[in-house]
Amino acid sequence: MGSITLKRVSKVFGEAKVIPSIDLEINDGEFVVFVGPSGCGKSTLLRLIAGLEDVSGGQILIDGKDMTGNAPAERGLAMVFQSYALYPHMSVRNNIAFPLKMAKLDKALIDRKVTDAARVLNLTDYLERRPSQLSGGQRQRVAIGRAIVREPSAFLFDEPLSNLDAALRGTMRLEISELHQQLATTMIYVTHDQVEAMTMADKIVVLNRGNIEQVGSPLDLYRSPRNLFVAGFIGSPRMNLVTGAYAKALDAHTIGVRPEHVTLSHESGEWKGTVNVAEHLGSDTFLHVEIDGIGPITVRAGGEFSCRHGDTVYVTPDRTRIHRFNADGLAIGSIAGAAGA
Repeated sequence: MGSITLKRVSKVFGEAKVIPSIDLEINDGEFVVFVGPSGCGKSTLLRLIAGLEDVSGGQILIDGKDMTGNAPAERGLAMVFQSYALYPHMSVRNNIAFPLKMAKLDKALIDRKVTDAARVLNLTDYLERRPSQLSGGQRQRVAIGRAIVREPSAFLFDEPLSNLDAALRGTMRLEISELHQQLATTMIYVTHDQVEAMTMADKIVVLNRGNIEQVGSPLDLYRSPRNLFVAGFIGSPRMNLVTGAYAKALDAHTIGVRPEHVTLSHESGEWKGTVNVAEHLGSDTFLHVEIDGIGPITVRAGGEFSCRHGDTVYVTPDRTRIHRFNADGLAIGSIAGAAGA
């Protein structure tokens, strides 16, 4: 079991309210990602769940039991940090086994648990090596192995891939996702990278200034952002947000159009614009276009779309995919919904 419930959880440092008040339900076996910009409170919230920080108010329940005042070791959770925190003088085997030795478990049981964890993480051939002889991705797997052998009710990951290069981050994203499928254990994962959130999560919790802006599946947040913050944060490249006369004509203070929800032409279209920058990535081309009377937007085109700086292009937004927001930044429905009203 690994359900976690937060009831009006808050955290105050001096006069600063880092977490004003949060209610959240994490179900057993879910992969939940806390995502948001730097300073939004996501790591603090994770540390509150782990017991590494004391709450200022509210309750934390783990499997239905109030663990608010319990020490970290009593919560049945295992945390994997951004820093690998491995012992450089110990072998991989001894690094993974360390928490079990501290718990004074039987040697045969320790050996079995370490062997099983190494097999799951593809570390069997590296058990006698020291951390300095491993790649960054292998070191992170050792840190995860040290958490696995404890058989926690939930794993807590605090930006574990930040120290890796782009290629290794992609590989480790897959490995952690596959690990979740194998173990079927609750995982809470903190990141500022919304691509990690979208590709890994069952459920995303979007945080901003210590508040939860929206909770939902990756596609829920992509298709139906609750407000301008979520709309601008979820999606890569980010949603184009347009104000002014065009938005007013559609009964909105602001409209949002994702770069992939437009058609692009050299001949004709609804918006006329000039290409400022064209980023050719092979499979995709990202165009940064200055639209007459609207301003700069980003457009996602096919990888072989031919254009260069200064070219005139025509952009037509898909009206069924336009998002509308009121003056308070809250979603008020799509154009399709308004047209059918």
